[in-house]
Amino acid sequence: MKAVILSSGGIDSTTCLGLAVEKYSSADVITLSIYYGQRHQRELQSARAVAQHYGVPHYEFDAAAIFEPSDSALIKNSARSLEHSSYAQQSADGKVSTYVPFRNGLMLSMAASFADGFFKGDEPVEIYIGVHADDVAGSAYPDCTVEFVDAIGRAISLGTYDRIKIVAPFVTSNKAAVVKRGLELGVPYHITWSCYDDLDAPCGKCATCLDRAAAFKANGAVDPAVNP
Repeated sequence: MKAVILSSGGIDSTTCLGLAVEKYSSADVITLSIYYGQRHQRELQSARAVAQHYGVPHYEFDAAAIFEPSDSALIKNSARSLEHSSYAQQSADGKVSTYVPFRNGLMLSMAASFADGFFKGDEPVEIYIGVHADDVAGSAYPDCTVEFVDAIGRAISLGTYDRIKIVAPFVTSNKAAVVKRGLELGVPYHITWSCYDDLDAPCGKCATCLDRAAAFKANGAVDPAVNP
């Protein structure tokens, strides 16, 4: 069995990497990041760092042109401002400002195509994605739901002769549970990056920063990336 981790360099995908390396070995795991024109390119640096930490090969692809027309606040050339509030608060007013059109669908499809060609033969391949239940708070991200993961997982399996499987180990768990498991695994959270802002240090105010802080607090732990 081989494994591909869709890596953003953040808490969730890095915990998935820790799980995969524990389950298999670093020789059977690779990480894959997609540049989609995001303002916070710092996350790509973190993705490279966590891959190096685990001693696994890391690959990157550019899909920025696909998302360029989007008005998502995450796209660096978007005129839309990044909101400093929780996902639930944003969802109360409609679609969250950081929704990127069908991003997880495209990334999983790209990962499946790459993995099916990269790993020769017919050996099964698992693609890990770090979506979790808090991503769906107030219907924030529809491409993080159980229903979405199940549906695209079936499509990818059908389209790859039942070879490629989607693994979303935290899809029914909250972020606190992700951090709890990561702390047990000794995941290097000190080199991860979650903030949506393009800054030298996390803003502490955007939705993902708020979620991250709450997850560490729920575990009675100090975030090493914020308090080294």
